[in-house]
Amino acid sequence: MSLIALAADKGAPGVTTAATVLAAVWPRPALLAECDPAGGDLAYRLPGDDGAALNPAKGLLSLGATARRGLAPQQVHEHTQRLIGGLEVLVGINGAEQATGLSWLWEPLGLALANMPGLDVVADCGRVGSYPPIHDLMAEASMIVLFTRPHLDQVAHMRERYVALQRALAERGRRVPIGVVVIAPQKEYARSLGEVRRVMAAVGQPDAVVGGLAFDVKGADLLRGEWGGRLERSLLVRSARELAGNLAARIAAEARSGPTVAGRGT
Repeated sequence: MSLIALAADKGAPGVTTAATVLAAVWPRPALLAECDPAGGDLAYRLPGDDGAALNPAKGLLSLGATARRGLAPQQVHEHTQRLIGGLEVLVGINGAEQATGLSWLWEPLGLALANMPGLDVVADCGRVGSYPPIHDLMAEASMIVLFTRPHLDQVAHMRERYVALQRALAERGRRVPIGVVVIAPQKEYARSLGEVRRVMAAVGQPDAVVGGLAFDVKGADLLRGEWGGRLERSLLVRSARELAGNLAARIAAEARSGPTVAGRGT
């Protein structure tokens, strides 16, 4: 199935929230993978399906301990947990210090997550830029999505990261589509998306903007607790459903259009 890698540049918040809600409303069965090399916080933010806290030692850290002997997609399930509401999640590492010892893991992990039987994987890759090994995982994705706020400084940083990612992927012989999502208040969507498209046009990518996600503080707070009717009606979830549909459609179109590996088919 498909691996969708979500990331942001410095100053752009909300990747973990975006990854969680997108995985929860994804139009196909999905797994949420916390792959932020700076460390994840899902284990401390969201409860498990039994209401108890997630186990921070069961996830990417425990998977890494066994993966040196080889990593098959089926092994990933042995290290996942379920959030309240039923979403399956691979909990991330505790901090950047652990990422240093796992630099070898990102490429085989990317391959495994990109080939999960019957599952798409939404991977939270955090704020990229200071940890190049994460590019090995992102190079295996069907799509990379960069998040930005519609502020000029943040959009400028995102545009630089977009170009840098293209270069890093090319060095690995990969062609992975990179989309841009604008986090903005619902009432400002049209104007915000238009402004970011104009900025991206300066690097020849006006169509990179794939949609928006509502900046919804109340919805994000609800997401920390049990999924329920109030959350379902939130701007966050409604905008996430539309965005998830757009991303899934783009991934399907890209799959029909040709290979993602330079010089060979998928």
